[in-house]
Amino acid sequence: MLQDIERKVLRIIFNYSLIRRQPPTIDVLCVKTGRDRGGVMTVLEVLAREKYIEWNRSNPEHMVVIEGWERKDEVRWRGR
Repeated sequence: MLQDIERKVLRIIFNYSLIRRQPPTIDVLCVKTGRDRGGVMTVLEVLAREKYIEWNRSNPEHMVVIEGWERKDEVRWRGR
């Protein structure tokens, strides 16, 4: 399950890429999220590790969305 900031960054990358046909830069993500560069890079690492995006810290401006939405959990709570 993604944290709020991770979900937000994923949606920004997805929508930005869809509209502009290129991924946002790290600077654009910093402005849109209000986070510093280190914070954005950490979020991108989580998204890459969880296989939502293809991204590598050595080439930070290159990112590809694999899944644009958070995955649904397989096991759901069935409370009353």
